[in-house]
Amino acid sequence: MALRLLHFADLHLGIETHGTFRPELGYSTRVQDCLAAFDQVIEAALAEQVDAVLFAGDAFKNADPSPTLQRLFASRIQRLLAADIPTVLLVGNHDRPRSLARSTPMDIYEALQLPGVSVVSRPACLTVKTRSGPLQVVALPWFPMTAFLVDEQLRQAPATELERTFRELVSRTVREHLASLDPSHPAVFLGHLTLEGGEFGAERSVLLGNDPVFALDELGLLDAPIDYVALGHLHKHQVLHDRPLVIYAGSVERIDFSEEREEKGFVLVTIEPGEHPRQVNWSFRPVRTRAMRTLRFDLTTETPMDELQHALERRTAELQDAIVRLFLRVPPERASTLRPNEVRRWLLELGAAHVAGILVETERLSRPRVDVSQETRHDPVSLLERWVSLRALPDEFARAVVARGRQLIERAETGEPPSPNS
Repeated sequence: MALRLLHFADLHLGIETHGTFRPELGYSTRVQDCLAAFDQVIEAALAEQVDAVLFAGDAFKNADPSPTLQRLFASRIQRLLAADIPTVLLVGNHDRPRSLARSTPMDIYEALQLPGVSVVSRPACLTVKTRSGPLQVVALPWFPMTAFLVDEQLRQAPATELERTFRELVSRTVREHLASLDPSHPAVFLGHLTLEGGEFGAERSVLLGNDPVFALDELGLLDAPIDYVALGHLHKHQVLHDRPLVIYAGSVERIDFSEEREEKGFVLVTIEPGEHPRQVNWSFRPVRTRAMRTLRFDLTTETPMDELQHALERRTAELQDAIVRLFLRVPPERASTLRPNEVRRWLLELGAAHVAGILVETERLSRPRVDVSQETRHDPVSLLERWVSLRALPDEFARAVVARGRQLIERAETGEPPSPNS
């Protein structure tokens, strides 16, 4: 009997960037967007009557989700359990506390020993019992490099030596688990990591300089009796290899404007019966998500506000229920005639769900004016991300700026002294 799987990843429940707080709910409209996408994944698992669900990590925005977010996540997992669909929950980098001694947000499922839920917070090989027979899962959750390194001298080694040793330990661990597989039963590799050839998206801004890139052959995946490689961590849906089939499901909702044009969804996989190598069929299923729109206008008339209003009215269809940012270019002598608050009101009246920012550009040497919403003006990370997203910076440089800024902000908030290289 064929084995049917649903593979999804990178929910990031709790992300509030480009959203509006809803007091009556206790969370942001962006949380609502993530839940709406998550619900579509659950509905598909039930409608398709899949044999198992594989979640490839990053359930939450961080390792300390509120009880409300934990309840919202758990209620959806309960729907899978009620339908007798076993679920494997992998721990991603956002789910991992700074201290390995602390529990992850998903460890509660393991503590309760809920039948049908497997939580993987350390490299493991497990067998999942499904309606269509056993499924072998070799799982590699996210681990910081220092987690494998107990030798104090090695901790103080140069970064290149540290990474080399870490890669060797990870590869050896994965290969040992792969060696225990029974080729007569279907097997998948479930991982939250970066594989060679993968394209980064918004996640690059928080991982730059601390994200080893592994090769398929380095981990032993090309020679092992693996039918499917289900990956999380990179937010763009992409296929890296055909045999075995290696797929990043991608995030289920857009995180920021770097993912503006990406389609979001999940992967349905069918592993046919027989001996290895087995026939594997798959399809990517898009979900309905909140659109993000970037609009740019060169305002050249003597009445730029009137010109802009007419231009926006002609683009009303693009604004409906979308998160919108504007780039407005005007001659320096007319910049003062623009009224961002009024423009924001127009956008909302025309159907925009949220205005992420309004950037007024005059000439290169002038300082841009950025319209900042009330809910983000006291959040330094959100302000930094907003500023970077509205600058005409190359993508890789912009992500590096955000990554470095996050590090400095975190150190300042925790009272950690700057490193010698800061």
